[in-house]
Amino acid sequence: MSELQEKPYVEKRDNASISMNEHTNSQDGSFQNLNAKLANPLAHISHEQLMEDAKVFAETHGLEDLVVEFQKGALVAQDPSRFEDLTQLDEEDKAVLKRELTHKWDQPYMLYYLVILCSMAAAVQGMDESVINGANLFFAPQFGIDVNANGKNQWLLGLVNSAPYLCCAVLGCWLTDPLNRFLGRRGTIFVTALFSFLTCIWQGVTNSWEHLFVARFVLGLGIGPKSSTVPVYAAECAPPAIRGALVMMWQTWTAFGIMIGTVMDLAFFKVPDPPHITGLNWRLMLGSAGIPALFICLQVFFCPESPRWYYSKGRYREAYNSLARLRRHPIQAARDLYYIHVLLEAEKGIMLNRNRFLELFTVPRNRRATLASFIVMFMQQFCGINAIAYYSSNIFSQANFTNFQALLASWGFGMINWIFAFPAIWTIDTFGRRNLLLTTFPLMSIFLLLAGFAFWIPDQKAQVGVVALGIYLFSMAYSPGEGPVPFTYSAEAFPLYVRDIGMSFATAVLWFFNFIIALTFPRLIGAFQPQGAFGWFAAWNVVGFVAILLFVPETKALSLEELDQVFSVPSHTHAAYQLKALPHNIKKYIFRMNVPDIPPLYEHEGVIGEKTYAAGGMGHA
Repeated sequence: MSELQEKPYVEKRDNASISMNEHTNSQDGSFQNLNAKLANPLAHISHEQLMEDAKVFAETHGLEDLVVEFQKGALVAQDPSRFEDLTQLDEEDKAVLKRELTHKWDQPYMLYYLVILCSMAAAVQGMDESVINGANLFFAPQFGIDVNANGKNQWLLGLVNSAPYLCCAVLGCWLTDPLNRFLGRRGTIFVTALFSFLTCIWQGVTNSWEHLFVARFVLGLGIGPKSSTVPVYAAECAPPAIRGALVMMWQTWTAFGIMIGTVMDLAFFKVPDPPHITGLNWRLMLGSAGIPALFICLQVFFCPESPRWYYSKGRYREAYNSLARLRRHPIQAARDLYYIHVLLEAEKGIMLNRNRFLELFTVPRNRRATLASFIVMFMQQFCGINAIAYYSSNIFSQANFTNFQALLASWGFGMINWIFAFPAIWTIDTFGRRNLLLTTFPLMSIFLLLAGFAFWIPDQKAQVGVVALGIYLFSMAYSPGEGPVPFTYSAEAFPLYVRDIGMSFATAVLWFFNFIIALTFPRLIGAFQPQGAFGWFAAWNVVGFVAILLFVPETKALSLEELDQVFSVPSHTHAAYQLKALPHNIKKYIFRMNVPDIPPLYEHEGVIGEKTYAAGGMGHA
């Protein structure tokens, strides 16, 4: 992500934290010092020097008329929890900053307009993924893909369905960095939405499975870069107090788009074929996802560009003007722009002559973050959710639903997936990312087994009901846990200087295994039958629980320097501690036994996730 995703509220490191970092291995320690510099670039600067630095910044970057605002903003950014003690601020300034803390959702209209844009982009993403669900029932037989005939046809159906995600993994996600560098966030969103619009129309006029495969492969150029760019754009433009909730909107409205995709499948299900056109219904299903993408193209340039992107291009006045449209008061805009400046200056010291991609794996602190992000992204696919999202109509058909009933049941699955994503907006920063995952993975495994075993029920009506129940319960468990956590976790786990490339890697992992699931599931159903296929993913949920228990530390409510401390703990040390903590937590929280607390693994204040912050000190890294 970017500078604005770091909280512009700087906290001083305590001696215990420094002491711990000094006792880690030298390679870890050197990078911790660099990351600490990024986390606290304004620490230990006197007010006089800070005001002089802010004045020089404004005068040398064409912002001479805003010297006073930048001086005030710099003082606030240095220690925001004590802004009321700053004599340089007048009462209006203090009232604005106080209201920022007490009314965090009181934001300018333009910010919410931007949120609507990002939510619509997420919905397009969901529709691009789910409209194929209903179309499977019709284009496959029309193009001679009889999945009941042989295994080859099952592979062909999987290949056509998975084409966009193959493109995302091998090409789309890796285009994110150059597209953003040259076109900006808005330009990238415009291009990807345009690709989505054109390729959705293209899918609707294809005349063979090979032609449809190519069209869907190109669709991946619209899906991949958009999935990385939109959350970054929202986070760079959002104020820190509501940044986490806005990043969460990506998954919430993607789930909404998945549901709307099934609505389109239902809406066009009974459309008859006119003369000389075969399969008009499935063509309209695939084409429908292009309509909201066109609306994104039409409105994206009414939103302000990311101020960080303007700054990276040396367009400082435009960066300030962008922030001024997204904040209530000039002091807020000046504070955030000056903080971008100091973070970029600090970043220059660690970005010379280094391969950032290799450092994801060669630097121990980064490697542990990469492993944790890989696990949550991999498990978002192998928990089984997208096998159901893409093939639920086929699954319900095998459970003796009619085609229309299968689509209706798929709509119910999409509705539940969307509605149950909302609780995570409140729980992800209170209950925690790790706790959400550890709680929901066992439930997902149980509910998948319920759905799979239901195929052995001899009574047809009972079988239909229990299969639907199992899938719906699985969706309820997935939506507040493995649904929203992966993108949020990956966005905050990496240190600032490798965050962009780390997110590209994480999203590429997600889309590659998405491709594997979409490709293999038809053949998996054919070879294992639904019972075996659901059991396969139930087993993976058990694997996911163990992997998260051992190798995924908690990141909620922690600053960047504390995250450095968390990811500096060796993996074997973390795993050994969690194996000891597991029986303790079962006794304490499940059996409600009175057992003594075990010592915390980390030295920052309190047990992980329980740190408190002074007013203004936001916990998101």
